[in-house]
Amino acid sequence: MEHLELFFKSIFIDNMVFSVFLGMCSYLAVSKKVSTAVGLGAAVIFVLAVTVPINWLLDQYLLQPGALSWLGAEYADYDLSFLSFIMFIATIATMVQLVEIIVEKFAPALYNSLGIFLPLIAVNCAILGGSLFMQSREIPTLGLSLTYGVGSGIGWFLAILAIAAIREKIRYSSVPAPLRGLGITFIITGLMAIGFMSFGGMLTGGDDESKKEETSKADVKIDDKKEAEEGTKELATTTKEIIE
Repeated sequence: MEHLELFFKSIFIDNMVFSVFLGMCSYLAVSKKVSTAVGLGAAVIFVLAVTVPINWLLDQYLLQPGALSWLGAEYADYDLSFLSFIMFIATIATMVQLVEIIVEKFAPALYNSLGIFLPLIAVNCAILGGSLFMQSREIPTLGLSLTYGVGSGIGWFLAILAIAAIREKIRYSSVPAPLRGLGITFIITGLMAIGFMSFGGMLTGGDDESKKEETSKADVKIDDKKEAEEGTKELATTTKEIIE
């Protein structure tokens, strides 16, 4: 359930585009056609699915304070967290270079259509954001980091696929002249972000119920305490009357 919850949360609730607006440059530039959007989205899923677990391993066994304790007690006090950005970006650049080679070899048409935006995945803030969010949220296991990376990639893929499909249909619509192009795209993106915000209630129902249960238990304890105090007072009054 923990994997499933994190997976859906990273897709719908903490969507890279609609929640924190990361990766907007390629999201807007490569979303004119569904075919190119699918290719770039698939590349983003692959890069996030590989780099987030790798960066989790680097963070756990190299970068965190005390992470080098596995080398010996004399290394337990070392703190290499200042190298996080450099190491994360190096990992991302390596994976993006691998994706670029594969796409150029097996899908040259897609490689030509993506153009400069394929190597620019290396500096896409959504890719780096996935690793940084993994680090800041202290995801505990390698499996959960893989789930988070795949879910974040699928969320970005759904966002660019949806806007690409809408932009293809908008070409045949009578959009007011001042809003044509990026204007109407920004408006649609905002409306889609509002729609994705509605998924925020998916994982809060159980929390509300648990809070209600805790509140009811606290009320019962208060009532029991009051009854005990009243019983003590009555007993003291009765004892006093007997003595008199």
